[in-house]
Parts: sequence; C-alpha cells; structure tokens
Amino acid sequence: MSIITPNIDTASKIPVYTQIYRYIRNEIENGRLACKDRLPSTRALSSHLLVSRNTIDMAYGQLVDEGYIESIPKRGYFVCDISTNLKPIGPYEKQPAPAAAPKPVYDFEFSPYGVDLENFPYGTWRKTMRDILYDERNTHLFESGHRQGDLDFREAIAAYLHQSRGVVCTPKQIIVGAGVDYLLLLLAQILGPATIFAMENPSYMQAWRILTHLGFNVCPIGLDKYGMDMHGLTASPANVAYITPSHHFPMGIVMPIGRRQEILAWAAAREDRYIIEDDYDSEFRYKGRPIPSLQGIDTRQKVIYLGTFSKAIAPSMRISYLVLPPRLLDIYREHYSFYSNTVPRTEQKQMTEFIRQGHFERHLNRMRMIYKNKRDYILKALEPYRRFIAISGENSGLHLLIRFLDGRSEAQLLWQARQCRLRLFGLSEYMSAPLKAPDTGATLILGYASLTSRQLKDGMSRFIKCFFPDSAPDAAIDE
Repeated sequence: MSIITPNIDTASKIPVYTQIYRYIRNEIENGRLACKDRLPSTRALSSHLLVSRNTIDMAYGQLVDEGYIESIPKRGYFVCDISTNLKPIGPYEKQPAPAAAPKPVYDFEFSPYGVDLENFPYGTWRKTMRDILYDERNTHLFESGHRQGDLDFREAIAAYLHQSRGVVCTPKQIIVGAGVDYLLLLLAQILGPATIFAMENPSYMQAWRILTHLGFNVCPIGLDKYGMDMHGLTASPANVAYITPSHHFPMGIVMPIGRRQEILAWAAAREDRYIIEDDYDSEFRYKGRPIPSLQGIDTRQKVIYLGTFSKAIAPSMRISYLVLPPRLLDIYREHYSFYSNTVPRTEQKQMTEFIRQGHFERHLNRMRMIYKNKRDYILKALEPYRRFIAISGENSGLHLLIRFLDGRSEAQLLWQARQCRLRLFGLSEYMSAPLKAPDTGATLILGYASLTSRQLKDGMSRFIKCFFPDSAPDAAIDE
C-alpha cells in the first residue's frame, strides 16, 4: 500500500500516535487492510501526514506489540493474519446475501434488441480507425470539440438522413450524443418541466421509464391499425407526442400518410405542441418502397427527429443524433449548450469516414439481405402452423409478432418457453397501461437478428416442438 490517510484531530486530547494506531487497527479488523498488505514506511507516512517520524514509530510499535502488524527487516511493515481470533466488524461487514432464485438457462434467445455481429465488417472498421490515428492531421481530435458534435460528422449525418430518410435539416440543427437515453435527458430539459408527453401503448419502454423517472406526466395512448389513436391523443392533455411512425416498436405498424397529416395538424394547432419522431430501425424494410420520415413532410417545424446508429452498426455504438426544429434549437443554444459533447471525437471521425467512403451504405444493403433471409426462414418454418397463429410486423425491423389463436395466455406461453430453454418476450412487457380492447390472443415477440443461421435453424425447430408438439413434424425443418 502506497499511503493511508487517517483523519487526525490536532485539537483532540487523544495523542496523535494513538489516533493513527486506532485508525490502522480498525482498518485491519474491518478487512480493509488485508493479511500481507504492506504499510507505508514510517518516513513516507510521516511526510504524508505532516507529523514527526517518532509519532509514526510509536503507532507502528503499538500495532506490532498487539500482533496486528509485523516488521520484516529490510522490507517493511506488513499486516498479520488475525482471522483466527477476530472477525470483521463495523459498517463494512458483509452480511450473508439472501439465497437468490436460480436464473433460467436458455439455449436460444429471440431478442428484439440484438443485431447480427457475425457479419459486421470488422476489417474495414479497424482500418478506418487505424487510418485516422496514423494521420498526423488528426491530432486535433484529442482536443475538445464542438458541443453539438464535430461539424464534418453532422454534415455527414445530414446528408445521409436526407438521402435515405428524406429528412430536411442543416448540420446546425443536429446534436450528437452518446445514445438515445442521453439525448432524451437533454431534450426533456429543452422542452421544459411543464411538458406532458403522449406515448404509444405498447411502446418503447426505455423512453417511458426515462420520462416518468424525470417526473414528467406521460399519457399512454392506444393504437389503431394506423398507429397512435388520434381520438386518444386529442382527448389527452399532452402537448408532445412520442411516436415511431416508420416502424412502430413493437407492433410493426407503418403510419400511413393520412394519419401522418392528422398528427401534424394536431401539432400545428398550438405553439407549444411538438412530435418526437423516433425513427427506430427504419433502415430495415423488406417489402415495398422505403417509408420517408415524418420530419420530411413537416412544413411547420413541429417534428423533433431522433435516430441512432446502434441498430445499423452495433448496440455498443453509442452514437445517436437529434434534429431540433429552429425554435427549440434557439432554446438549446441559449440555455443548454454548456453541456459538453458525450461522443469521443475519434469515434465521430470514424463514423464520418465510414459514411463518406460508402462503407455504411454497403453494410446496410448487405444486412438488409441477411435479415430478410432470416425473416423468410422463420416465415417458412411457421407456414404449416398458420392455422394456430397470426403473424404481423414481418415486413420491417428485426422482429415479428406471433399471436396465438388457441386461447393460451402469455404467462402460459412464456412458461412453456422456459421449459424448452427458449428466451422469448411477451407483448405485455411493452405496455405502460392495460389495453382497453378485448383480449384477442396472447402475443409473443420473436427477434431474430442476433441469431446465426445455425442457431436460427435449431432455435425454430425447438420453438415448433415446444408450442406445437402434436403438429410438429419429426424431421428437421428444411433449409
């Protein structure tokens, strides 16, 4: 141990050496100084505590006499083993932990949150960062950057969003942050504490948790076949609607142009109303033409656009972006631009080059085909059992929904899945309030992105045998 720092009270009637002795004794008895730990030398400790070396000698001598420490010639003072006659006491004593219930063990996890990392272009990604670090012109990347994110990165994001999502914005409107969670925390401050949010039910529960834990009033609004129900929205006191119009999570609904115009009209009716467009996994669409963003058709500057690279690249890629309308951008610059940017500049530069050199577009095109093949395999595997289930949300995103028509409850289905060592997710996990509509069958969410081809084949075989044992063929599913 290099040093210790007891709290010495020079005004106390207790001698200083006694205070030091008691401090070290308590550290040993409480286990914070362990057997064989080396104490600082008397010279080093006297210099650190600004006391005489004789004071340290007296404290150490008392500890040696009582058997707490020992002096080894030419090596120093070391803590003795006192475990046979003392046990740790005091506030740091460990209490026996309550017996925890054993965690379920799964062979296959159909998570809607994962991505395919097996096909990530690791070589290109490494080379991009290596070129950045070896380029002597990039030494500025280790200095503090712009609080909204480096300009060239925001320019690359603006160009990408306009080309792929139809977003209309300038780089000045973009704020880069380390994940959607951080940007929601920032956005909540920009909108102000009086804001009342409307959120789809079911919905992206992480956003719900963040906003409710910040103390905001959040109104759950049910869905119809077009997305957020307009009757519920207009009847609520909300002035900000949080929606996922291009691909609702988790239901997979694509909001049609008529509903988009209705919700834009709702926002335009009052100055303080806004729409947060969370463009969740919108890059992955397998049928029909790409769905442009809601922000791109907003003529009244009422849409706040929120996006991330986590689904397109990797969950650990904590780079997200916020596109603010001009009025909210002015509020940010006046009151909240003191926040430092939370994304390292080297990572911003890496992502900039990954986009500008065309690697990002090629990666997305490749992943769309890989994910589509995985989706197609699931649909083919489930085709013989369509009389028992209804499938929805399969044309976009990285998961699909399976509604069971035989009356089994969600709890029963998840129990069966655990018995078969399958990790599945029930729709109720994404509901912030019970649905008023009558129950039409339990629904499971089947994510497939993170499973390899072999895992997907074996996992779907297990899935079918688990839920359709009387109907499942004995033979494995064909490729």
